[in-house]
Amino acid sequence: MARIVRGGLIQARVPIQADEGSPEKIKKAMIEKHVKLIEQAAKRRVQILCLQELFYGPYFCAEQDIKWYNITEPVPNGPTTQLMQKLAKKHSMVIVAPLYEEAMTGVYYNTAVVIDADGKYLGKFRKIHIPHCHPGFWEKFYFKPGNAGWPVFETAYAKVGIFICYDRHFPECARILGVNGAEILFNPSATVAGLSEYLWKLEQPAQAVANAVFIGAINRVGRERPWNIGEFYGQSYFVDPRGSFVANASRDKDEVLVADMDLDKIREVRNVWQFYRDRRPETYDDFVKLKP
Repeated sequence: MARIVRGGLIQARVPIQADEGSPEKIKKAMIEKHVKLIEQAAKRRVQILCLQELFYGPYFCAEQDIKWYNITEPVPNGPTTQLMQKLAKKHSMVIVAPLYEEAMTGVYYNTAVVIDADGKYLGKFRKIHIPHCHPGFWEKFYFKPGNAGWPVFETAYAKVGIFICYDRHFPECARILGVNGAEILFNPSATVAGLSEYLWKLEQPAQAVANAVFIGAINRVGRERPWNIGEFYGQSYFVDPRGSFVANASRDKDEVLVADMDLDKIREVRNVWQFYRDRRPETYDDFVKLKP
């Protein structure tokens, strides 16, 4: 009997622009919006759902302003994690929710929390690679590099791994998660046209093939004022272990993208392409230690 898991991705634009309201007001509006979108996912019987990077705000890294520190929360005892626990239990749905974590006063992380289908908090992933490049991507002002490793979460429906946005440019991320047993990888992102769009449907299908896993890639949509660093071009998608697109979202609309994934395909592909059998980690030491 096939092991079918129904996955969901949410891409959404901010209902209040940063020049129209405070960080706290935007956060409240985005959470309310996502609660409704999560309800839509539940009606479509989604079992594992992932939201976009920093889902309850705009991509505020387009500027450097300490006012955005005001929307950080502790994990797992913050209000958003606790809300996601209630929603996950209500809908028997695994939820991956990327948010802005306060570890202690003045120490903040770009984090994704993972809630199991019974509402239990399973853990978190902290974004490892932090960019500080191109006008409008000033992330080192906001985030400390992740120090929680590369956990694989054993959820009710599948083994899930996470890497956030910029992490996707480092193939080691998907490899580590694959070696650690992940079946589905999620990459919540915030990326704009003209910068990375040509890579968007190139890198992660290749990583899905190299590691024989499913990948769900999420990008937000729309333009965000007052920064106007570009168009967040949506086009969230699921890709299978052969690199084939299972489902694609639109470029410019709020959307709950749903796809059925047959996890038995992982074994099928790995029995043909024996990348895990034939890899030679004992020969990679010099590479791992290599410093520019």
